[in-house]
Amino acid sequence: MNNTKIKKTNKELLDFIKHSPSPYHAVEYGCTLLKNANFTELNINEAWNLEPNSAYFINQYGTTLIAFTTGNEINSSTAIRMANAHTDQPCFRVKPNPVLLEKKYLKLNIETYGGAIINTWLDRPLSMAGKIVLKSDNVFTPNTMLVDFKKPILTIPNLAIHLNREVNKGIELNKQTDILPIIGMMEDSLNKENFFEELLASSFNINIEDIVDFDLYIYALEEGCTIGVNDDFISAPRLDNLTSSLSLIKGIMASNDHNEDNNNSNINIIGLFDNEEIGSRTKQGADSMLSNIVISKIFDGLGKSQIDVYNAIPNSFCLSMDVSHAFHPNYSAKNDPTNIVLLNEGIVLKIDTTQRYATDIEALATLEQLCAKYDIKFQKYVNRSDAIGGSTLGSISSSWMPMKTVDLGVPMLAMHSARELMGSKDQYYLNQLSIHFFTEAV
Repeated sequence: MNNTKIKKTNKELLDFIKHSPSPYHAVEYGCTLLKNANFTELNINEAWNLEPNSAYFINQYGTTLIAFTTGNEINSSTAIRMANAHTDQPCFRVKPNPVLLEKKYLKLNIETYGGAIINTWLDRPLSMAGKIVLKSDNVFTPNTMLVDFKKPILTIPNLAIHLNREVNKGIELNKQTDILPIIGMMEDSLNKENFFEELLASSFNINIEDIVDFDLYIYALEEGCTIGVNDDFISAPRLDNLTSSLSLIKGIMASNDHNEDNNNSNINIIGLFDNEEIGSRTKQGADSMLSNIVISKIFDGLGKSQIDVYNAIPNSFCLSMDVSHAFHPNYSAKNDPTNIVLLNEGIVLKIDTTQRYATDIEALATLEQLCAKYDIKFQKYVNRSDAIGGSTLGSISSSWMPMKTVDLGVPMLAMHSARELMGSKDQYYLNQLSIHFFTEAV
């Protein structure tokens, strides 16, 4: 394997993670990459007049990004090649009226978003990023701005072992009382009632009276890095699921580069959805009509009907891209006894008899052949028979858009930790799959 390509791939991933402390920022940075690749931005509430062999994207509600490329024409062999991932990750969000005062300690009132491993967030430098909403002339279209403190302003300190001798036997943290981050000490010059709003105003050069509301995420500030004696691993926050988001952006850009060369009639689409970690049942989540609306508008914008959409679906294929569990060397009993997934051994094709992963045998065979054709290493994952794994977007998206679907992703350890671990070679394999999925001729 080409080490130069691996290093370049991993640098791109770590840069993407650094620029994506919140779903808002992940989508904004993704839009920048697409604009630089000559994709045209569309609004979903406008009529689309689309051109063959062209590339477009939509920023929906700030946290969901959909991009697509059009083939040369829609005909009886037209297929939709679709791939989905998510932009959110388990973390903490700031509540309204967040400031709490304990003696002179200033704390923030927060809530847990998704299934975070909470104790991994303790004793770390933390920061905040998200969106601030400002007053506007039209109350139905408030002004907004994305913000990122980009410096350590918070921490959640552990209780000393001397005060809790049982801590190494395991302790349950109360989400309302035990994990409130400290942001500073109360000084005479500070106004507790307006402390947070004054902090936002001074930090981002806005008038405090213009602040209407905010949607702010707390994130682990430490940057990702390679780790291991031979740089075998990547240790970073938000690998779940920015690995997949970046891979699909690269795949859809490659499809635009190859569109005219392939002379194909495919419609290629990626959907990077918000709110997967809390069930996806939101207007910007995968469990909504958003994908159906976009696909219908694409066909309409190319002069075709809803019947043409229905005719295309049986020929179509979807990738549901999310991270996968890897074999943990300290917890071997948690793994299926015959299906072992290791870091740096390639992407993972996920299988579940209850269809929590949507993979079916013919779709799986298609991916296996694609991987074999382009020397993309792959593995298969199944849960232990006495365990229930997580779910992904695959079953959700295939119920709204019934096409053959495969669940897949990079293997990793410490999933949902503040800092996760993956193999340093596996992002390259994932990127290659995305590129060839969208560029392989029929």
